[in-house]
Parts: sequence; structure tokens; C-alpha cells
Amino acid sequence: MATSQGEDSPLLGANTEDRASISSSSVRKPSSEEEDGPSSPPDFGNVEDDVLPEESVLGRNIDWKSAYIIAISRVIGSGIFAVPGVILTAVGSIGLSLSIWILGAVVVACGLAVSLEYGCMLPRSGGDKVYLEFTYPRPRFFASTMIAVQAVLLGFTASNCIIFSQYVHFVFDVEARDLSKKALAVGLLTVITIIHGVWYRAGIRIQNFLGWIKVGLVVFMVFAALYVVIVRPEQKDAENTALKIQSWEGLWEGSDWNLGTIATSLFKVFYSYAGLSNLNNVMNEVKDPVRTLKSVSLTALVTACLLYLLANLAYVAVVPIEEIKQSGQLVSALFFERTFGPNVGKRFLPLAVALSAAGNVMVVTFSLARLNQEIARAGFLPFSRYLSSSKPFNAPMGGLIVHYIPSFLVIVLPPSSEVYSFILEVEGYPGQVFALATSIGLIWLRYKRPDLKRPFKASIPAVIFRIILCFCLLAAPFFPPSHPKPGGLFYATYAIVGVGILVFGVLYWLVWTVILPRLGHYRLEEKPDVLDDGTAITVLTRVPDVE
Repeated sequence: MATSQGEDSPLLGANTEDRASISSSSVRKPSSEEEDGPSSPPDFGNVEDDVLPEESVLGRNIDWKSAYIIAISRVIGSGIFAVPGVILTAVGSIGLSLSIWILGAVVVACGLAVSLEYGCMLPRSGGDKVYLEFTYPRPRFFASTMIAVQAVLLGFTASNCIIFSQYVHFVFDVEARDLSKKALAVGLLTVITIIHGVWYRAGIRIQNFLGWIKVGLVVFMVFAALYVVIVRPEQKDAENTALKIQSWEGLWEGSDWNLGTIATSLFKVFYSYAGLSNLNNVMNEVKDPVRTLKSVSLTALVTACLLYLLANLAYVAVVPIEEIKQSGQLVSALFFERTFGPNVGKRFLPLAVALSAAGNVMVVTFSLARLNQEIARAGFLPFSRYLSSSKPFNAPMGGLIVHYIPSFLVIVLPPSSEVYSFILEVEGYPGQVFALATSIGLIWLRYKRPDLKRPFKASIPAVIFRIILCFCLLAAPFFPPSHPKPGGLFYATYAIVGVGILVFGVLYWLVWTVILPRLGHYRLEEKPDVLDDGTAITVLTRVPDVE
């Protein structure tokens, strides 16, 4: 990863008057001389105009500290408190588990470099939506439709709601029945949606507070592990812990080297690091967006990698390996119980983990609601005018509602026993397709559009490495596992569901933009408009074909 020597401003450096006149999209037709290919301006407007910095009607309220929390609080959630146990259970050994976390961190760093180059070059809310629309303007509306389908069908935050519910049940020794777990998870989702939809600034303050609690909790956990290892080396069941492993071979004992197993574990690692690009979705509300994005993203990357490595070492240093494998998502609860006893360890500290999961739900809801609002502003959702508006509470209530519905369904419908792992896997698979598209597009833009100003430049070898790994991860789930679970879901279910969602997006685009316009003898055109609250939107209108 490298930062260019140019100043921290995007693209071609339009002047203030130009920026003031920018709407969410324009409708000027390109000339016939413009080139075909991913780098050409969109059919419906001047691409440079579309990607200059744009300020939200909510204003720029996110400073560096809040931006850092939006990134790191998304990372430190169920990923650090629950996923290590799930991965160790899947791969079978400490050595392979730690290797997957290290490999995942390298891949995530490569992906973050891509997001940084795009985000600094195109500093607007929407993340991949903006980047793919910029890079792949043709077929017309295709990139926008695929992002809209992915955001609506997979843009949920159910996993941390489930972790919150499981840890609360654990703390109070309540029997974790399916109905009570789901009811508590839905309750958390509902309360957070209301907070962000009604009390915008209060929601930011609450998620900042919970974010710092999370960072402090992980640091405390690492020091607690050092205390156990140094001060109390002799503990119950110590013969079963990783501390008694004396040989290199012992680290790898029980490893499952199946490609499908490794791929699903990597998807869980990617999920755990997903928040590093969270800030890209809310750039319209960030103060000094380009400079803040660079410094926050790199700081959060270093913080996350260090905390994940130390957390994994802390778990295996304190909790017997077999207990970790049996704990599932409750590995951190066992860690605290073994370190501090059944009172403080089982009550207070796991409750802090539950609050951390709630903080994660807050930042994910905050950012994905903005992504949904950007999709609505572009005219790709039903009732776009209402979903784009920030009325009545000066908050993106429409985007929050679009986020709430799939999250609610994912919590309620699948069986609780397998829902957590399934969510992580089904979110990760289509994400690799979009990661592949943005990575290839980045190299394409370097070649076709060298004139674009890039305040940050990703390393080309890192981008190529990411592309190769994306192909591997897309194929790996279809290799059968070495030890399939009896009675569980089919091993490639999540990949099939992911492919199904992508196919649905293609068919939806084909019907909506190609078949119906031909049958109805009309064409879709974009018309810029401004809502009463000042939000610039695009209205898709049907224009009859001239005979």
C-alpha cells in the first residue's frame, strides 16, 4: 500500500462553484466519441461530476474519533469474541486456526488497499455502490442493480444480535430456548433501529461509548491471559491446554486441510474484519473525508490485527482446547469464567461482551442504513422518494427500515443451532464476487484513466494476490469436507444461496431494464430532483419510444 504525493483531494480537483452545482447524478448524454469499456463515463452523465465530494443534508458530524469507532467497533464484535471458537472447531488445530487468521489479515489488508484507493478517489457515501457504478457503467444499471439486490437481501446485522442474545442468556443462567433467543435478538435490533432513526446524534454518542468499551475489554482480556500464564501457571485441566503443547507437530494435530473447510473459515475471518471499510459507506458525513479515511483505516487495520492475534493466543492459553471446540460462540465467556471464577467471570465480563455485540449492531446499522439510502437516492428501490428522505427526525429512517426487514427475517426464520455460521458464510460468498469486480476494476482504471487523482495508491501485487484468492475462495466451497456433519446443512448450501442471490440480481436487471422496456416500448431515463429536506435524488422515468 502506498500514498501518492498529491494533495488529499479526489479526481480532477473541480473548483468550489462546480462542487456546489453537483447533484446526485446528471442526465447529460455522452458524445459518440467516448470509448466503450468499464472506464467510460456512464451513459447518463459526466462521471467526474458524479463522484466529487458530496455533503449529506445531515451535515459532516463524524470527526476522527467517531470515524475510528465506526471502523473498529464493527470489527470488534462477535468476530473477536465468538468466531475464534467456531474456526478452531472447524479446522481442528491451533496451528491451522492461527494460520488462517494470519492469512485472512493479509488478504484483508490487500482488500483494504483497494477500498482506500477507491474511497480517496471517489469520496462519497455508498462504498462499493459508487465504485462499481464508476468502473462499470455498462451494461446500463447493471452494477447498480446488483449492489441494490446484495444490499437489500444480504445487508443484515443478525449475527451480532444473536451473539448478544446468547451471552445475555449465559450471564443470567436462563435456558436458551429458540423462541427466547430470537425474541431478545429482535428486541435489540428494534431498539437500535429506533435510536438511530429518531435520535441521530445520541446514536453516534452511544456507539462511540460502546466502541471504546470494546477496545478496553479486549486489552483487558489480553492482560488477564498474561496474568494466568505468569502468576497462576498451574490451573485445573491444564494438561488439556495449548500451554502443554511441546512440539511443532502438536500445534497441527487434528488439522482439517480440506479446501472447503479452509474457505468457510476464511469467510468467517473476512466477516470479522469487515468493519475496516465501514467508513466508506458514510463518507458524506465525515469531516475532511479523504485524510480521515486514510488515517482511520490504516490505524484500525493495525489495531484489529494486533487485537485478534492476541485474543486468539489468550483463548488457547487459558481454555482447554476441547472446551473451546465444544463452546461454539461462547469461547470468551469460558475464558472469563476460568480466569475470574463463576461470579465476576461468568456474570460481569460476559455481560460486557454482550454490550460489545450491541455496539457492533449499532455501527453496522448506522453505516448500512446510509448505503440503503444511497441506493434509494439513485432510484433503485420502490418508494425511493420516501426512503431517500431524512424526514421526520433528520435521520435516514427509510434506509433503517430497509435494513431492519432482512435482519428481522434472518434472525427469525433459520434454526438457531446453525444460524450463526450460516449467516457468516452466506454473507461472505457474494462479497467475494464484488471484491473480485472492484479489484479487477482498479487495475483497469489505472490503465484506462491515469488522469484520475489518487490520494492513495494500492500496491498492484497486493491487488493481483487478492484477485487470485477471490477465484480460489469462489471455487473452494464446492469441495466436499473431510468430516461432514451428520444431519447438518449441505456443505455448499451457503455458496448455492450466494450464487442464487447473484443470479436473481441478473434476472431482475434483465427483466426490469431490458425485457419490460422492449415489451412496453419505452426506455428508462434519469431525472434529477431535490426533496423538501434538501436531499438530491434521481427519479427513474419511463419515456415512450418515438415511432
